[in-house]
Amino acid sequence: MTIFLGIVTLILGLIVSFSPSGSLNVIAVLLGILMIISGIFHLIRMFDSAESRRAWLGIPGLLLIVIGVVLIRNLHLTVALIGLIIGITWVVQGLSALITGISGGSGEGRGWWIFFGIVSLVAGIVVTAVPVSSVMVIAVLAGIWFIIVGLAEIIAGFILRARLGAPVTAGGQAEPLGRKRRRRRLGMR
Repeated sequence: MTIFLGIVTLILGLIVSFSPSGSLNVIAVLLGILMIISGIFHLIRMFDSAESRRAWLGIPGLLLIVIGVVLIRNLHLTVALIGLIIGITWVVQGLSALITGISGGSGEGRGWWIFFGIVSLVAGIVVTAVPVSSVMVIAVLAGIWFIIVGLAEIIAGFILRARLGAPVTAGGQAEPLGRKRRRRRLGMR
């Protein structure tokens, strides 16, 4: 299973690294679909007679559907929004770490908190300033990370199989131990 997951992660990493724009468009479409499905769910709940505030379920339901359609129809806008959300999150995280570092005592890793806060704050400002380009770079870096993790999983899978003593077949699957014992009894290797 580890080898299979490693291969899937490696393939995902290659796809994201070599086609970050396409990968981000897929994420943008999935985000739009998620919004539409959530809106439909709200509308369905609106028609439930047990709900006491049915109109308040219908309004966000319609808004979510409209937002989902807009996100799907304007993929560049959606990718920019993803970048803005990441950037703003990093700015808030950086400010929080800076405040923690400045207000903390000397024995609490104060310098690391301040360093992390500055790095996160600067990265957040850069991503917020140029969200689309930044998200493309983040996607490529994530793809490279997936490639590294995928290769590590594949190597770990082969090491694990070697330690367990289960021979690996041509398809990458371990041969069942019962079959291995039968083959030994029959004098086969």
